[in-house]
Amino acid sequence: MKIALFFVSLVFMSLFVTSCAQKVQMKALVPAQVDRVAYTKKIAVTNFRNDKVGLSSKIEANLAGFQIDNKNYFTMVSRKDFQKIVQEQKIQNSGLVDIETATEIGHLIGAQAIISGNVSPLSSQDSFFNEDRVRCKDKKCKELVYYNVACKKRVVGLSAEVRITDVTKGDIIYADTLSKKATYKHCIDDSNAIPSTQMAGQKLARAIADSFTYKLTPHYKHFEVALLEDPDLDYTDKQEKLLEVALEYVEQSRYDKAEQLFLRLVDATKSQSYVPFYNLGVLSEARGKLKEAKEYYEYADKLMVEPVEEINEAVKRIDRLIVQRQKTREQINR
Repeated sequence: MKIALFFVSLVFMSLFVTSCAQKVQMKALVPAQVDRVAYTKKIAVTNFRNDKVGLSSKIEANLAGFQIDNKNYFTMVSRKDFQKIVQEQKIQNSGLVDIETATEIGHLIGAQAIISGNVSPLSSQDSFFNEDRVRCKDKKCKELVYYNVACKKRVVGLSAEVRITDVTKGDIIYADTLSKKATYKHCIDDSNAIPSTQMAGQKLARAIADSFTYKLTPHYKHFEVALLEDPDLDYTDKQEKLLEVALEYVEQSRYDKAEQLFLRLVDATKSQSYVPFYNLGVLSEARGKLKEAKEYYEYADKLMVEPVEEINEAVKRIDRLIVQRQKTREQINR
């Protein structure tokens, strides 16, 4: 029994140490999901059909304000210009603009793509129920009082068909039905008020607009990468101190100083320890030097005798990030 408890303790301690490993914050630019939008950055957003929640305006505002490195990613064509052409040409705008109409109007207003849509009516459903409560009967709380309170739940849903038409090629770039749902609850003993269906619909429209924008634009992905803190060889006291101090500088975001110490550790271990190589890769990755990080990770990988999860993940991750960054640059520069 004591042996079993000993092993359980060891497992718990191992998990605790792993979860407390020092980590470095990463930021990587990844490409838009809808790649073809990068070819059609001059965009017009039409008035969506049945749009009582202002979804088209929210999408237009998102796209107009989206920037990468302080530069606008899209050029927006005025919706007034679009509507003017529709009226002058006596074109029927039914919400989801067909390919022929989009091509015709797009050429007239100079748009490369047209975003159109049709918004479904807001759905809202209320239900009523009771929730159990308990409180002290008096100040000394020797007895408890059990009771229930009346509550109300409201579920609000919104969906919209959205389409992007390529004016130049005369085809559909993207078409989907986007949906969001929100649940609200209020009991008579709390202060949380349930929003009106219209107010909830505005929030859902904002969420749909944000989700749609996310699909069309490159964006930064934030994540954390753990450092290796334990020697993989029989380090001397001096080598252990180098590793310890280097990690302290990383914690203080002094990557330049930490890099110098990790390089000294590489020399001190005669390039036979994968720990400093891996940690140098992490620092390079954090500073956006992906090719340099790849070289460090690959060297650490060669020195591994047994699999190390952090190094295996790094080797796979860095190749993926290099490909994604190249694709993102192509999208931005088109």
